Amino acid sequence: MMKAKLAELDAALYFVVFCPKPTNWFRLIALGLSKSGNGGLYVLVAIACALFLEQLGQQFALTVILAFAIERPLYFYLKNRFARLRPCDCYAVKALLTPSDKFSLPSGHSAGAWLYATCLMEQIPLAAFPLMIWASGVSLSRVIVGVHYPLDVVLGAAMGVACASLAIVILGSV
Repeated sequence: MMKAKLAELDAALYFVVFCPKPTNWFRLIALGLSKSGNGGLYVLVAIACALFLEQLGQQFALTVILAFAIERPLYFYLKNRFARLRPCDCYAVKALLTPSDKFSLPSGHSAGAWLYATCLMEQIPLAAFPLMIWASGVSLSRVIVGVHYPLDVVLGAAMGVACASLAIVILGSV
């Protein structure tokens, strides 16, 4: 009963946030934020930090590698365990992009963005506010473009922060 009510609420929130006919500028922003969470940017920034920020950058790169080593197996396990179909596959709506797989819970883009932002905030606290804005934008964009429910991105964000925090604790104790 509770699970059904939660799913109903999540679907209702999805239709509040999802934008089936966005203006061109809104579509570009949502798609740009979504694509910034695809992963390629993570590799480039980690390499640049490791090369140019010396000890700080190397610690960041190591933390990100460990955090993703924790997060990725958990993500794949949960994604296949929950096997929640994407909203664009459940309703008569057209997503603004083609998702890479058929399941939605948890959001990998949201997990990755929050994991990365958390690791970077640990090393550069002054960047916390813009990083949180960016990670929130990546998460929200996944609902706006029609490939995730709000709960997918909330759980993805929590998972990303938890995995990053665990990596930070592990490396802090070494």
